[in-house]
Amino acid sequence: MAAKPHRLHQLASVLSSAKKPRMMSTNSSMKEEFAKHADYLNQLNDKRERVVKASRDVTMNSKKVIFQVHRANKDNREEVLSKAEKDLAAVTDQFMSRLVKELKGNDFWKLRRAYTFAVQEYVEAATFCRFCRNGSLLDLKEINDTILQLSDQYDEPLQINALDYLLGLADLTGELMRLAIGRISDGEVEYAEKICRFVQDIYRELTVLAPIMDDNADMKKKMETMLQSVMKIENACFSVHVRGSEYIPLLGTNDVDYSFMGLPDLDS
Repeated sequence: MAAKPHRLHQLASVLSSAKKPRMMSTNSSMKEEFAKHADYLNQLNDKRERVVKASRDVTMNSKKVIFQVHRANKDNREEVLSKAEKDLAAVTDQFMSRLVKELKGNDFWKLRRAYTFAVQEYVEAATFCRFCRNGSLLDLKEINDTILQLSDQYDEPLQINALDYLLGLADLTGELMRLAIGRISDGEVEYAEKICRFVQDIYRELTVLAPIMDDNADMKKKMETMLQSVMKIENACFSVHVRGSEYIPLLGTNDVDYSFMGLPDLDS
């Protein structure tokens, strides 16, 4: 019986020694290699945070430009558009320039998801201003040439890719739909029809491109919304022609009823 406590003591010693973690020795060159990777990832994460903050400013101020354009009517169009274009230039110089500075080199490919929505909003604002000015489409090369002026000192400057540009164009159609309905309420039916043809052309071309895009999940959702916008403009223009006698007395009133157009949800 005296030997039993001794055996228990030995067993306890074995168990306690088994719980001790094993120490792995690492040579200094491997430590240095992984330290470099850790520093790179930390710097990339810090840059991502700065890019996200800059993107918020681009998005917010681009929306303000769009809201400004919507204030235009046949009486103040030149004044409102001139101010909107100045505001867009300020967005480019003050906020897009911050993105350009952060995304020089190859980083703009690695961090695309952090700034893509800001770029899409910027494209939407820029193309909206161009259409309202002269009825044409601002192409990708013109936008990138403007951005290049902010970054020509860098070897690999930020350039907006085709996918973000097309996604921005898809959003543009929603703003054009709102603009068309507003023009109809002001009696500018011909201008609304011009908008309708322009939106139809964009939708037709994107219908061809969307299936062959590498990352088309976002575009697929936008195509559904775009189709709704096209149909709303078409229905509004069609109703004006078919039931114009009922519509004309409403022009110039402050409380416009669109129910006879079949568009009860225009404000939604």
